[in-house]
Amino acid sequence: MPFATVRRTVTLTAVSLLLAASPSAAQETPRALTDLSTAFEALVREISPSVVQIFATAVAPVGGDPRAPSQVLAQQRRGGSGVIVSSDGYIVTNNHVVEGARRLYVVLAEPASDQAPGQSLVRPVGRRVMAEIVGTDLETDLAVLKIEETGLPYMEFRDSDEVHPGHVVLAFGSPLGLSSTVTMGVVSAVGRQLREDAPMVYIQTDAPINPGNSGGPLVDTEGRLVGINTMILSQSGGSEGLGFAAPSNIVQAVFDQIKSHGRVRRGMIGANTQTITPTMATGLRLTRNWGVIVSDVYPGSPAARAGLQVGDIIESLDAKPMENARQFDVNVYGKDPGSVVTLNVRRALGQQSIRVPVAERANDPGRFADLVDDERNLVATLGLLAVELNDQIAGLMPWLRERAGVVVAAQAYGVVGAPSGLQPADVILSVNGQAVMTLGQLNSILGRMDPGDPVVLHVDRLGQRMFLVFEME
Repeated sequence: MPFATVRRTVTLTAVSLLLAASPSAAQETPRALTDLSTAFEALVREISPSVVQIFATAVAPVGGDPRAPSQVLAQQRRGGSGVIVSSDGYIVTNNHVVEGARRLYVVLAEPASDQAPGQSLVRPVGRRVMAEIVGTDLETDLAVLKIEETGLPYMEFRDSDEVHPGHVVLAFGSPLGLSSTVTMGVVSAVGRQLREDAPMVYIQTDAPINPGNSGGPLVDTEGRLVGINTMILSQSGGSEGLGFAAPSNIVQAVFDQIKSHGRVRRGMIGANTQTITPTMATGLRLTRNWGVIVSDVYPGSPAARAGLQVGDIIESLDAKPMENARQFDVNVYGKDPGSVVTLNVRRALGQQSIRVPVAERANDPGRFADLVDDERNLVATLGLLAVELNDQIAGLMPWLRERAGVVVAAQAYGVVGAPSGLQPADVILSVNGQAVMTLGQLNSILGRMDPGDPVVLHVDRLGQRMFLVFEME
């Protein structure tokens, strides 16, 4: 029997038992169900105005992985969802909804015409507004957009650490292009990792989520944002009850940093940690068989200077208990570089508190964005900003085989360039076989090309070399 039928049968059976129990129960149960339905209706009516539909015209690989080394690129139109998180027009969505977007607009829930009474069962056409990308974050698959509007309805963040399995949640969005859709379910799990070594964790829910829901909000029964719907696991391509949302605490941290800095700066303290297992505890004669243990402290790192040692058991970070290494890593990289964390550590039979400064994670591709000037570093034909290699930048890229090429720093928002497929931290080594050492050389070679000319870039991407092929526009 399908799950929906089972759930409906269980509900009806429970109601039947209540009706048979006593006359008073028979009278109260329908009223309780009506009150519940009315409450959900009011909640949906309150939340819906802050949910938007997103349309992007983008350049992306045809039917393939956007990070594959060689793909045929073509112009595509894609849609998704988003949620307004401030009254002055900031919107959060998924990066994959807007990735490579060359033209972007959102449809607000309010009618396009002020004359429409808005009382029809068939929703009026929403108001369309152009949007721009403020910043994106590949690691969390999140993006922040901005529209030039004020006084907008918006959704408040909830502390996702307070969300637990069994909590009722609603998923809003535009699945398969069907705008203003809401589904209901429960939180199936929290802190879900899809790969053991993945830095990102998710809220898992059985609320039906389908393509087009991406970027839409997952909402609690008080109308607060608990997550951004990001992906599903499915064998059929449709919802099978395995939906995943980026937790609101991560979403808010990414939003705040992009709003302030234009990118996400992730923290590190220079220590490697592992989850304590019973076997490890027995072998090392630890006083506990769970938690987080320090397995390495990098020489010269903030952790080393603060006195953290291999074998220390980290009991809490900023008074928050640490139960496993992944939880510790997620909490550290969410801290702003320059801040200080307090670690409560058990060493031998004693305890101590250690304050450790947070440094910026060295392998974050977005860190190059701080080194560019919008005019001096612009490569207009590709729609990006780039920097020349020097000692400082080469030191941030330990995977480089040689000191050659020009480094992609960031996308130049508002500048339409050819669909190159380049990513931050890519090193352009040559163009059509001509070696590139400076920004001047790169702009000169590209500037001599006409629309339709083939372009083959030889690129170093985190130590792997590949060709990116496209046509000049």
